[in-house]
Amino acid sequence: MNANMLSFDEALATLIGKAQPIREIDMADTFVAQGRVLAADLHSSLSVPAIDTSTMDGYALRAADVTAPGASLAVSQRIPAGSVGHPLQPGTAARIFTGAPLPAGADAVVMQEMCEHQGESVVINHQPSAGEAVRLAGSEIARGDTVLAAGTRLRPQELGLAASVGIAQLPVVRRMRVALFSTGDELVMPGEPLPPGGVYNSNRFQLRALLQQLGCEVTDFGIVPDRLEATRAVLRDAAQGHELILTSGGVSVGEEDHVKPAVEAEGSLDLWKIAMKPGKPLAYGRVGAAAFIGLPGNPVSSFVTFLMMVRPFILATQGASALNPRALALRADFDWPRPDRRREFLRARFNDTGGVELYAHQGAAALSSIVWADGLVDVPADTPIARGETVRFLPYGELLY
Repeated sequence: MNANMLSFDEALATLIGKAQPIREIDMADTFVAQGRVLAADLHSSLSVPAIDTSTMDGYALRAADVTAPGASLAVSQRIPAGSVGHPLQPGTAARIFTGAPLPAGADAVVMQEMCEHQGESVVINHQPSAGEAVRLAGSEIARGDTVLAAGTRLRPQELGLAASVGIAQLPVVRRMRVALFSTGDELVMPGEPLPPGGVYNSNRFQLRALLQQLGCEVTDFGIVPDRLEATRAVLRDAAQGHELILTSGGVSVGEEDHVKPAVEAEGSLDLWKIAMKPGKPLAYGRVGAAAFIGLPGNPVSSFVTFLMMVRPFILATQGASALNPRALALRADFDWPRPDRRREFLRARFNDTGGVELYAHQGAAALSSIVWADGLVDVPADTPIARGETVRFLPYGELLY
C-alpha cells in the first residue's frame, strides 16, 4: 500500500474523531421530525397501557367463575374500545372488544370463538387462567421510563412511539448546515444543451439529495469553474455559517484540479488519498470554522465515498449514537479472483436464492450500477472471493438511512 495513503479504517476514524458535535437544540413537531437526531432522553409521563386492557374480542370475567368448560354467565355490560365499564359482579361476564379496558373485578378474557352467546347469558367453552388475553397496565411502558435515548435518529416508528405517550414536540439537534459545490468546466446542468466534451452534473443532484436525507440544511453554490482563484473565493464564502463544505471534483493531482491547493491556501488539509476503491482521492481539512470534505468527481466514487465516509461524519456531527451501517453475512454468487490492494466496495444486489450477485461492470463510471444494486459488498484489501463464500454486504437500507 502506498505510504501516502491511509487505510479505510484509519481515514474513517480520523474523520469521526474530528467531527465537532452541534450543541444547539430545536424543538420539532413530532409530525415533521423524521430523520432528525434526538438531543435528550425522552421519558414517558404515563404508563402504556394506562390500565389493564383486552387483547381480543370476547368476554371479560373472573377466572374463578369458570371452574370447567361450559359454564354459563350472565352478560352484564358491553365495553367497546374507548369506553370504561362498571365493576364486574361475581358470576357475570362483560362483552368486551380489543383494546377496551377491563372492568374492575375481571382478571381474564376468553376469545369470542370459545363462547356461545345465549340470550342474556354466555356459555364459556374454555377454562381460562387469571391474566389470560389481558394486556397489563404498564406492561409495555411504565411511567417515567426512557422511551427514546438521546442520539436516536428518528424514523417513523420512533415518531409513533413518541406520539403514543403523548409527546407532541421533540428536542432535536439543530440541522447541520452544509455548503455544496461542484467543480469542472465540463459540467453542464440538465436541461441545457450538451456541448462536445461536456457531461451533465449528476453529483449536484445526488449529493444534495443525500445531504437532505440526513437532515442537513444545504446551501448550493452550484458549479465552480476550474480556476484556483474562483475556487478560493467560493471556499471563503462557503465557510461562513456552515459546519461542512462538501465538494465533488478537483481533488486529484491534475493541472486543472484546484480544490486541494485552494483548501491549503484558505485553510488546512489534514487527509488526502484513502486506500479504498472506488474513491481514493478523498480530502479532509478545514476552512475557517467549517470542516471541508472533497469527494472525487466520478459520480460512482462520489456516491460510495459519501455513504462510507461523509455519512458517518455527518451523523457524528449531529450527535447520533449509531454511526456505522450494520452488515449482512450473505453467500457470494460470484467470483472475485483479482482483488485490489485497496479496500473495495462492489455494487451488488440480492438474488432469489439468498445470495448476492455483482453488477457485471464494476468500473467507477457506471452510474447505472448504483441504481441496479441493493447495496455494497465490503471486500478487505488483497482478499479474493470465491463463489459460495460468505461476504459482508452493506444494504442500502442501512447506508441511505
